[in-house]
Amino acid sequence: MGNQLCKGRKSRTKKRPMGFIHNQASPSHTGIRTVGVEKVCNFSTDSDLCISIATWNMNGQVTFEDLAEMVGSNREFDLLAVGLQEAPPCPRNKVEPMLSAALDESHTLIGKVIMQSLQLYLFGPKDARSFINELKVDKQSFGGCGGIIGRKKGAVAIRINYKGIRMVFISCHLAAHERNVEERNSQCRHISHRLFSKFWNPYARPSHITIWLGDLNYRLQGIHTYPARTLIHQDLHRRLHNKDQLLQEASRGQIFNGFCEGTLTFKPTYKYNKGSSNYDTSHKVRVPAWTDRILYKIEDENKMEASLHSYESIDKIYGSDHKPVKAHLCLRLRQIPTKT
Repeated sequence: MGNQLCKGRKSRTKKRPMGFIHNQASPSHTGIRTVGVEKVCNFSTDSDLCISIATWNMNGQVTFEDLAEMVGSNREFDLLAVGLQEAPPCPRNKVEPMLSAALDESHTLIGKVIMQSLQLYLFGPKDARSFINELKVDKQSFGGCGGIIGRKKGAVAIRINYKGIRMVFISCHLAAHERNVEERNSQCRHISHRLFSKFWNPYARPSHITIWLGDLNYRLQGIHTYPARTLIHQDLHRRLHNKDQLLQEASRGQIFNGFCEGTLTFKPTYKYNKGSSNYDTSHKVRVPAWTDRILYKIEDENKMEASLHSYESIDKIYGSDHKPVKAHLCLRLRQIPTKT
């Protein structure tokens, strides 16, 4: 992220910023609403919370240099959520101390949940614990290990009440392969209904916002690899948006009703040759796809506003066959008039 984002929040004035409603979708909205990115943070003086979000399928490898590149040098956020798939599992897990070192003591770990190679970390400022009213974690697994021992499919999640804002972060790794669209849809629905259900009725006190990230594994439908690559190399990858299975299934009302996602201006993040930014040259020559995504849903737009300030892939990281994806999201609770 550039230094133009979110230059701190010294004032708490409640003047409503212009240009915000178009960055939200009603909970009744069918499918995913694609929103634009506002390069300058309109909430720079009165946002209640700014969140940096990153997701990465690590392909079983980790280096400090890659994690430091993913976290970046900009610290203009309150919370940092990092969802990892195919991470080196415990007891070989070195991810947590590496992330902490990459943050250089600006933020501290306030929550984590690990299910083998599926991991989610939440970092906040050093005084964060004084603002946490509630923090719970949960996980849901699917059968099998995704074809490779120790590489788990499913979802891990953190629910937190921070400064009065109730948030759910979900990091998932769904079924692979182009043909398994209905299986991915089913897994999304299963995750939505089962996470945290053993703790309480989530509908009795819903979160203000749900942020869903991960390797969702939706592919491009109805296009062969070489025509797709030609469009990408010509910087015409926006022409592939109508081939994206996630957007297709959402438009059918199958998944992610009421969610928002930034415009896919970056190249498909899968599948690369490790150590390079060249797409797969194995005998499978896989069709590139936007498998790695970050979406969010405001439960009640009368109570909260949201603004997206970046949505991008990090091409400079070469340690995996996926590129990480990162977003910057700012939130503000609306003042609810008091009844007299």
